[in-house]
Amino acid sequence: MPPENVVKEILDSGLRGRGGAGFPTGKKWEFALKQKAETKYLICNADEGDPGAFMDRSVLESDPLQID
Repeated sequence: MPPENVVKEILDSGLRGRGGAGFPTGKKWEFALKQKAETKYLICNADEGDPGAFMDRSVLESDPLQID
């Protein structure tokens, strides 16, 4: 499926972020898709909600490219 179609599916689904603002995921993906830069960066806020729980942190430290 072309990237444009993937973004449309996510936009149509209404999927929202899990943060307090609940920003539409499809909009984030659409912004990234429209950028003409050859190299793009994804910034991930990997804050652990529970003190001492390192579930996401261990994934990020071992294989950051696994996050999507």
